Amino acid sequence: MVFASLEFLTLFLPLFLCTYAVGPAAWRNATLLIGSWLFYGWLSPRFLAVHVVLTITAWAGGLLIDALREKGKGRVRLLVMLIVLNTAVLCWYKYANIVAGTLIDVVNWHGAMPLDWQRVIMPAGLSFIVLQAISYLVDVHRRTVPVERSFIDYATYISMFGHSVAGPIIRYDWVRRELNQRYFNLQNFSLGARRFMVGMSMKVLVADTLSPVVDVAFSLPNPSFSDAWIGCLAYSLQLFFDFAGYSAMAIGLGLMLGFHFPENFDRPYLANSVQDFWRRWHLSLSSWLRDYLYISLGGNRHGIWKTYRNLFLIMAIAGLWHGGDSWNYLLWGSAHGIALCVNRAWNRSTLPPVPPVLSHGLTLLFVCLAWTLFRAPDFHSALNLYAGQFGLQGIALGDELSVTLRPVHGLAGLLGVMGIVAPLLRPYCEKQLGGFFLFTAALWPIAGFMLSFALIASRETVPFLYFQF
Repeated sequence: MVFASLEFLTLFLPLFLCTYAVGPAAWRNATLLIGSWLFYGWLSPRFLAVHVVLTITAWAGGLLIDALREKGKGRVRLLVMLIVLNTAVLCWYKYANIVAGTLIDVVNWHGAMPLDWQRVIMPAGLSFIVLQAISYLVDVHRRTVPVERSFIDYATYISMFGHSVAGPIIRYDWVRRELNQRYFNLQNFSLGARRFMVGMSMKVLVADTLSPVVDVAFSLPNPSFSDAWIGCLAYSLQLFFDFAGYSAMAIGLGLMLGFHFPENFDRPYLANSVQDFWRRWHLSLSSWLRDYLYISLGGNRHGIWKTYRNLFLIMAIAGLWHGGDSWNYLLWGSAHGIALCVNRAWNRSTLPPVPPVLSHGLTLLFVCLAWTLFRAPDFHSALNLYAGQFGLQGIALGDELSVTLRPVHGLAGLLGVMGIVAPLLRPYCEKQLGGFFLFTAALWPIAGFMLSFALIASRETVPFLYFQF
């Protein structure tokens, strides 16, 4: 069950909201917790068991850390043990398959008997739940947040179905006050519902519509220049509108219930440098990596070479965090780490600054080329796509992609581009169109949601891309 599905929209969400609304305010955390566990149980009872065990462990661990009031070795050892435990669970589910696959390839290459391996299935949202648990434990250790003594309140924070499956990564400090007192009223509900409808439109109208084009383009054995770039640009739009759409839906669901979650995207494709891109893309992950890894490694406080080392390591870890089915994710993160180092070195040198138009263009080109590595199923496929993008396998559009492309795909791409540049045009439109623009801005989410609902009812549900991460 995903947000963009009939089960969620017509069954789970209405029943949950009705129960949440009619129950006493004092019971709303328990109602949200039970609803979230039912949501996870719908996905898989086994995944729910893993989730509950991690929740109990982190809550009890926070209490034990707080009980050791002196910052001695025992407190630090306990924190390290809890971090290692959470990380080990994540690594098992996320990286066991790729490690086993690599060993099998090595064994087969040496001519030995192939190993029998049963794939480990990744629980939905595990990456986000683990990062939230680690941030809570570290913050309790640093005494930047008070320990949560109520298991229901802590479990509600870690389990909220709106954001825990695919982000944003919510820190305990951002919601701890609203866990105790929040406003479930018509204003918050209306604003949240509008944001949810906007996210639904982004996901269904743009991302899901472009999905078949991306699947075909990235499966071609010898993509041409046109094939490779259509697939790359389509995926760049699909990934952004899928993930940003999910984040908007999560923020909207939170606001409907009285929670105010921070934004997770800030027009990333309008960035003028790779550093600026990571100030705009997946903000909750970027800030988590900065505050809990980059600064802990020393940040930029111990010389320029250690700064470069830290930048590279953090981005390599970010790439590895994204997936365990291919080493491409590690290479993707490493590429961004190198780009950040080059960006920093250029800015600190005596070289002239890059003109804004060229800077925007180069940043977007690098990001799109890196997405090719991110999306390709393996390194060989990525090299094949790069060969196509650099014109080494012909120019013309291939038959497979030509058969797949429809006018609706072009319309979805145009809608995506308009959505990216719309914030730049908003002041001009408000000035020129006035009340008509405001009326249209208020009306389009409803129309977009109705069209999205019709499409969901007429075609197979497309899972969110970040469910796999």
